[in-house]
Amino acid sequence: MNQGIILSNPRFQITIKRLCQQLIENHNDFSDSVLIGLQPRGIYLAKRIHEELKKLLPKQHIKLGNLDVTFFRDDFRHRESPLLANTTSIDFIIENKKVILIDDVLYTGRTIRAGLDAMLAFGRPQKVELLVLIDRRYTRQLPVEPDYTGIQVDSISSEKVRVQWKETEGEDQVILVQEN
Repeated sequence: MNQGIILSNPRFQITIKRLCQQLIENHNDFSDSVLIGLQPRGIYLAKRIHEELKKLLPKQHIKLGNLDVTFFRDDFRHRESPLLANTTSIDFIIENKKVILIDDVLYTGRTIRAGLDAMLAFGRPQKVELLVLIDRRYTRQLPVEPDYTGIQVDSISSEKVRVQWKETEGEDQVILVQEN
């Protein structure tokens, strides 16, 4: 299995800071906006974005939630082993809010579609935007495009993009893995 690092420190941190600056440009004080990280791995990016925004806007209360999409996926019944759901933690209503859905990697678009379905249980947002750390732009199965992108990665179907987080793998980096 061959692999190469495509994003590591300090570029990893700079990318997160740039994404936050773009969010501030479009959402000002976040009074009408909320952040929702998609389980399982989008929550790490959502927490980082939230922490950085709190540093940049210390007087603002920016709402953050985690959304599990397990049973909203179109393939959850096609698995041989039972799926284990993650937790959803959204303690606010998204009715008429600007929602920023956050995930680590945008690949086929199916997780995002499931996230849109799952999100409606919490109200009807005014607007939904998508923020991703990695956009694998040539692999879509659904017409989904991010509004905010950390980096774009052109890869083939036999390659996997893996985001490693300090909280789970011990360091922040994105690697491209060639699977045989």
